[in-house]
Amino acid sequence: MSYSQTFLFGIYPYIALTIFLLGSLIRFDREQYTWKSDSSQLLKRGQLRLGSNLFHVGVLFLFFGHFFGMLTPHFVYEPFISAGAKQVLAMVSGGTAGVLAFFGISLLLHRRLTEPRIRATSKAGDILILLLLWLQLLLGLATIPLSAQHLDGSMMIRLAEWAQRIVTFRGNAVELLVGAGWVFKAHLFLGMTIFLVFPFTRLVHVWSGFAATTYAVRAWQLVRPRG
Repeated sequence: MSYSQTFLFGIYPYIALTIFLLGSLIRFDREQYTWKSDSSQLLKRGQLRLGSNLFHVGVLFLFFGHFFGMLTPHFVYEPFISAGAKQVLAMVSGGTAGVLAFFGISLLLHRRLTEPRIRATSKAGDILILLLLWLQLLLGLATIPLSAQHLDGSMMIRLAEWAQRIVTFRGNAVELLVGAGWVFKAHLFLGMTIFLVFPFTRLVHVWSGFAATTYAVRAWQLVRPRG
């Protein structure tokens, strides 16, 4: 492996994840008033509901699909589903969710770039993160035809093993990407880059979205009458 490949897929992931975690913690501690999604609904409702719903439904499915699909060891699901069948399932379900998310974010990006009032109040980071997510979804969809060329699930297992070795601090992770197509590598690199810029954008509201699930198990609020 060349030094550039070793850096991009063996060192860069740890840089991105470190900044992702520490950056989010520092921003929450020091700049809580900026911890928000900065909704533009008051400026213009058009395209927002449809685009936002399609994007969030699709991207949430993709997030959890990638999380469990990439980080679950092969031996856990092997007794129930083969690697090839798992890949076909991922292609069909992930492709459907990817199309929904891609169409939704295209509407949101068009709205932000073409509506003068929204464009005037947009920060550079708002447009940057939309462009990164748009490109990431496009790359993800582009991997489907490549995956269809080898339905035995071998490439999927190698990519998953790479992710598992990275998060468990095991060596030789980069070697698993030898022979992987540039689309797969670009998809991995851009995904890590999104983690890198996460703490500096409106994406931090994702943390609050996951934290809101604790309301389902919190204690009852006590209301005491005056007098």
